Amino acid sequence: MDAESEGFVQFVEARERALQRTAWLLTGDWALAEDLVQTALVRSWPHWERIRRRDDPEVYVRKVMVNTWLTWNRRGWRRERAMAELPEYPVPGDVAADVVVRMAIRGALGSLTDRQRAVLVLRVFDDLPETQVAQVLDCAVGTVKSTMSKALAKLREDPRLAELMKTDAL
Repeated sequence: MDAESEGFVQFVEARERALQRTAWLLTGDWALAEDLVQTALVRSWPHWERIRRRDDPEVYVRKVMVNTWLTWNRRGWRRERAMAELPEYPVPGDVAADVVVRMAIRGALGSLTDRQRAVLVLRVFDDLPETQVAQVLDCAVGTVKSTMSKALAKLREDPRLAELMKTDAL
């Protein structure tokens, strides 16, 4: 294995879980999140030599991931729709509270626009600074700030999250 391949493998091993989490928060579906991460990595690999010389190759890969997700949404690639009720699956242990929280968060994130969701995921869950979020989304820092403000306002009004706060599930 050459040094370039080895560097890419090390990057994937070190950052795959974080990328997967970001992808899940964007898509709301683990299988689709895996596809999104894999697609972003496949698209990044041919340019890896140039990417790794940049200050932060993760920003580039996240940008590919967000742009791919936005493209999928614009094309109507996802034809699956969330169900009102989860099917019953046998699960070891009692995870009902975790499922309720995950479903409420997933629903609340699903109510945001694509850009609001991307800004929120990158800013809050990935803890990227506004400048990096702006870089990933190819927009101004002011746009990141205003989009984040609108997303948070929308989440504050979401009844699913309000209900969770009443029950202290979070």
